[in-house]
Amino acid sequence: MSQRWYDVCCRYHGQIVRIHDRFGNVHIGRITHVTPNRVYIVPVGQKKLGGFGYGYIGWRFGYGIALAAIIGITLIGLFW
Repeated sequence: MSQRWYDVCCRYHGQIVRIHDRFGNVHIGRITHVTPNRVYIVPVGQKKLGGFGYGYIGWRFGYGIALAAIIGITLIGLFW
């Protein structure tokens, strides 16, 4: 099943999507990178945090979601 989600994620690369995982979480963001095991999204619609810290390190591709945990992907770029 991961190959199917990998193909879907590659097709929607660069688009804003809503991803539902098997743990009940909903992730909304732009797909920035896809590997055979994970899809990386950058959240949209959230305020950026300020202050001190590591900044952009670690957020180059956003955060990863395991392809095996995905149960649904909806393209929301047209509705956003």
